[in-house]
Amino acid sequence: MLFAAGVGGGILSGLIGGASLITFPVLLAAGLPPVNAAACNLFSLIPANVVVVATERALLPPANRLLFGLLAASALGSAIGATLLVFTPGRTFEILVPLLLGFATILLAFSPQLSAWFRLRSLRRGGAEPGLGATSAPMLPIMVYGGYFGAGLGVMVLGVLSVATRGDYRSANVIKNVLVAINTSVAAVVFTWGGIVSWGPALAMMAGAVFGGLIAGQLARVVPPAAMRAAVVGMGVVLTATFAWRYWF
Repeated sequence: MLFAAGVGGGILSGLIGGASLITFPVLLAAGLPPVNAAACNLFSLIPANVVVVATERALLPPANRLLFGLLAASALGSAIGATLLVFTPGRTFEILVPLLLGFATILLAFSPQLSAWFRLRSLRRGGAEPGLGATSAPMLPIMVYGGYFGAGLGVMVLGVLSVATRGDYRSANVIKNVLVAINTSVAAVVFTWGGIVSWGPALAMMAGAVFGGLIAGQLARVVPPAAMRAAVVGMGVVLTATFAWRYWF
């Protein structure tokens, strides 16, 4: 079950984001407490992003100070968010789970509008198409959220990056996968230090995510993101309602 969820999560993570709407509930179903499930969830999806980046590496931007600024924002935000999770009491996180899943579902549902809003806002403020340098400031708080929970992180990152890539989905997606890979890797170090990673489930799901990432690298060229987004949004609505009933009532 964990391996299969890793495959599905790896595909979603590489294509549009929202993988946690599949992988996180499966970890809970496997018997993990919510905080440990959140840690294992982020940890297990690292390979998917790395594999997709390797597949689409020709689309990466030049390795300059603008890209390194984004990488630094990703690492710093992840460290802050992951540290917050380590020190969050279990019952507090249970109360937050439906809110976090609902937030991720809304982000995924309105991701095209989110991308358009980011781009229009930047054009109005700057009068020209902004570059990667304009995305570093908004990326930091997004990466704090990524280190804390991560569901829907890819959607937010794509929304911001669409500003700098002029709506080019594949170019934005490969940069997104680099940033998310950095985010999850730094979070994994913090979670290991905090002792909240359950290694058996995390490694089983990670093995599946490797295959999912390989599949996503090929599907990114042909699959309409809108079709996959619609399916995951429907699942997110059901899961949000389910966990609200479980933890709130």
